Amino acid sequence: MNKSIIVKLAAAAAVVGLAGCQDLKPLQADIASLKTEVGSLKSDMAAHKADRTAENAAAKAGSDAAAASSAASSAQSTANQALAAAQAAQSGVDATNEKIDRMFKKSVSK
Repeated sequence: MNKSIIVKLAAAAAVVGLAGCQDLKPLQADIASLKTEVGSLKSDMAAHKADRTAENAAAKAGSDAAAASSAASSAQSTANQALAAAQAAQSGVDATNEKIDRMFKKSVSK
């Protein structure tokens, strides 16, 4: 985009040189105006690029947050399964202890 403006400026300068125009003041004013506009466009492009970078960073952060949420959900599911297994194992241990206590009481009472 900047190259096309520079090419236009060069073309305008060539036309002025070929035409042999005596009064260059209006063209110099136009060139100064174009330079100002080019500077403004450069600033706008830099701001736009910064906005795009910020948008990309925000999108990545959102994606990372979704992945973290998914991982946390998976971890919670695994923890729930481990708790259920531990509770089942504890129930088995409790039942075995009760059997041993009954057997011990029977053997002592004989």
